[in-house]
Amino acid sequence: MTTLPAPRADLPLPSLTRKRAIIVGAGIGGLSLGIRLQSLGFETTIVERLDGPGGRAYQKRTPDGYVFDMGPTVLTVPHFIEELFALERGHAHLNAPDYPPETLSGERVKEGVSGGPRTSEYVTLVPILPFYRIAFHDGTFFDYDGDPESTRRQIADLAPEDLAGYERFHADAEAIFRRGFLELGYTHFGDVGTMMKVVPDLLRLDAVRTLFSFTSKYFQSDKMRQVFSFETLLVGGNPLSVPAIYAMIHFVEKTWGIHYAMGGTGALVRAFVRKFEELGGVMRYGAGVDEILVTDRRGGPVRFPGRGGRVARGVRLDGGEELTADIVVSNGDWANTYLKRVPAAARVVNSDPRVRAARQSMSLLVIYFGFKDDGGPLPLKHHNILLGPRYEGLLGEIFGKKVLGEDFSQYLHVPTLTDPTLAPAGHHAAYTLVPVPHNASGLDWAVEGPRLVDRAFADIEARGMIPRLRERLTHLEYIDPNYFEQTLDSYLGNAFGPEPMLVQSAYFRPHNRSEDVKNLYLVGAGAQPGGGTPSVMMSAKMTARLIASDFGIHPDVQN
Repeated sequence: MTTLPAPRADLPLPSLTRKRAIIVGAGIGGLSLGIRLQSLGFETTIVERLDGPGGRAYQKRTPDGYVFDMGPTVLTVPHFIEELFALERGHAHLNAPDYPPETLSGERVKEGVSGGPRTSEYVTLVPILPFYRIAFHDGTFFDYDGDPESTRRQIADLAPEDLAGYERFHADAEAIFRRGFLELGYTHFGDVGTMMKVVPDLLRLDAVRTLFSFTSKYFQSDKMRQVFSFETLLVGGNPLSVPAIYAMIHFVEKTWGIHYAMGGTGALVRAFVRKFEELGGVMRYGAGVDEILVTDRRGGPVRFPGRGGRVARGVRLDGGEELTADIVVSNGDWANTYLKRVPAAARVVNSDPRVRAARQSMSLLVIYFGFKDDGGPLPLKHHNILLGPRYEGLLGEIFGKKVLGEDFSQYLHVPTLTDPTLAPAGHHAAYTLVPVPHNASGLDWAVEGPRLVDRAFADIEARGMIPRLRERLTHLEYIDPNYFEQTLDSYLGNAFGPEPMLVQSAYFRPHNRSEDVKNLYLVGAGAQPGGGTPSVMMSAKMTARLIASDFGIHPDVQN
């Protein structure tokens, strides 16, 4: 059985008690946790089945000169990023304020460089305004930038009957944000008692009804109901079923803005890798994990299901190589972590029936394309939401019936409006994302994929968003639920982990510390608090705190 690589020669040698960690998956969650574990004094190796880092945030470079972020493109809460770049070996700062007062001033960065001094040493973050252009099917649009005055002006133009409702929504969403994000955001709900303590507050804030029902209390217009509920789709949640606590997203964006990493999200991923390696961490690519090694407390095989006595000892890679460690953390898909990598005899809480019964988030069809810039203006912003003629009915088909409807909505991302380096001169790089059912639908994507690609392009042309798009195309490729299931090893091809419904949130969401196996932890979108880039970075801090507590490590300094 091989041991993990020794620390780099240019860093201090570890003490005899220094622990070794393996993180499975080099997504943003795995990299964020790797940086934190190095700051705690662990010797950490991240094993990644792909040929490069990022996971869902993998970045693709094409031979014809295009650069495509294949996953997340919306960055917010830049001080979460600054925290990671400010960490040093032996200085974990886990007890530092989660929201330093200077980050809560309400002064959004509107121009220049954002993110903090340490961030700027690794990557350049710039603010994006408006946050989104939300285009309705009738040709009108709403530019959402988080500025209450701008919001009021646009509501007055599109739905004046909702001006008073917006004021009430704004106040109630802020209350949910302050309690649900600022006070409870980093709470690990590992037991029922912790959950029950917050239930009265959630009921008082009316945060347990569905988000769409919550917004419908304040807005009469279908357009405004969509504007203030669509954002959960960007983290895999159905506005018709996610709890209203997700109204806090409105204030997360309003407080910290939306940002872009020059060079794409892939540039941020590479910066995290650089920081991790500077702290002595080791990356291994093309290293898929076949099994998480679990023994009884005496080191023997686990033969029968039952509570207690099961300990994670390392991993076996696809090629048969075994790596030992004191802790194992999965940044992979929650369902497949347990169904495929933890022996069934080692699982009681996360048994096959329980895991398979969980509702998974929807999947995606994402089209990556390049096109010629003909010199004409595009009625587009960096982030664009192209809403179809239906909203509630369409969501019901995607999440409930699991069928492709007669229409669809799209998220159209055109980063070259901000960063021309992602495409050859005189061209744009873009992607458009269409929410679709995951693979429990039984849809044949070899047939449906090309059809939906053509329908998406036809819709973009018909709306006048990119005139003559298909004539101007110079690059085209796409991914569908099979990519998520086969390449990213995501159960049923889900794109965001367990669907964030009320009964799969907080205590009811997979725990960051395994209930079944000692020294096995989870991080990322499938764990608490949930999906989305800021939540994934929060997940890493939550898991690091659990590990520090379990191993008796001082949460701020490790000698």
